[in-house]
Amino acid sequence: MKFSLFVHMERVDAADDQKQLYDEMIELCRLADEGGMHAIWTGEHHGMNFTIAPNPFLNLIDLGRRFARVRLGTGTVIGPFWHPIRLAGEAAMADLITGGRLDLGVARGAYGFEYERLSPGLDAWTAGQKMRELIPAVKKLWEGDYAHQGEHWQFPKTTSAPLPVQQPHPPIWVAARDPNSHEFAVSQGCNVQVTPLHLGDEEVQSLMDRFNAACAKFPEQPRPKIMVLRHTYVADSEADAQLGAEELNRFYCYFGAWFKNERPISMGLIETLTDAEIAAHPFYSAPAMRQNQIIGQPAEVISRLLSYQAMGYDEFSLWIDSGMSFARKKASLQRFIRDVMPAFA
Repeated sequence: MKFSLFVHMERVDAADDQKQLYDEMIELCRLADEGGMHAIWTGEHHGMNFTIAPNPFLNLIDLGRRFARVRLGTGTVIGPFWHPIRLAGEAAMADLITGGRLDLGVARGAYGFEYERLSPGLDAWTAGQKMRELIPAVKKLWEGDYAHQGEHWQFPKTTSAPLPVQQPHPPIWVAARDPNSHEFAVSQGCNVQVTPLHLGDEEVQSLMDRFNAACAKFPEQPRPKIMVLRHTYVADSEADAQLGAEELNRFYCYFGAWFKNERPISMGLIETLTDAEIAAHPFYSAPAMRQNQIIGQPAEVISRLLSYQAMGYDEFSLWIDSGMSFARKKASLQRFIRDVMPAFA
């Protein structure tokens, strides 16, 4: 099982300096590269200080110029916000600049906040249909001359400019949850990214079961890879693990508030949650985080990851966005690289 880092520039307070936050993100990526992690993933979000990533290709190209080894993945671009010609060209240019190290992850998007602003009237169903039209079109544009007459896009004969370095094209990953998404990904020869979010390991197994069922439905397709993305904190003591669980409790309450899209937002920051509001989310509670997320001292983390490896996961991505201080993120990542990864060498 390979290991990767899933990271964004994360701003939780108006006093946080954006340049310092970016520099801190780069330092976490440096640790991942030098520590032998397989890949770095970063996503696409708009107008949200919670995860600042307006164009992941900019971040990945910067990382590619700094670090020569690690693979660089979009985790993920929001498919319905992209025209196929634009996505094919920008992704291919990123692949060219980084020397053939791009992995292209695509999702339908999840935040109503973003749908309202970038594509008013868009709903999750239509977003999913646009993603299903987008990916085959991008693959065809990478092959050469291609004209498209679809439900959502139409264009005359066009070729991606440039063409990607990797052949036949960079690996494509689809963020999948429901069985239809798994089936679409497998039928297209795409790898699969999954996240159980706040749920426990029974969901991790269920996601693998959905993937296996999709693979069985399309036996003519070579089995793709599957990656699981999970919040992870490697602690130096049980007290430290409990603190990590409390911090992730707060993070998930804010994640849920952004997702519900009901709370006032000003200057990219959502209105502060009260302690009472945080306590009112029992399935995001600190005990639930301690049980469900990958939180604990190295031996416990190794045991949990071995169970994921036994389920059949090809890659585990450490989701480091957490609202924690940079120092705590860095210390956890250092312990993961030093004390956890060698068990899988």
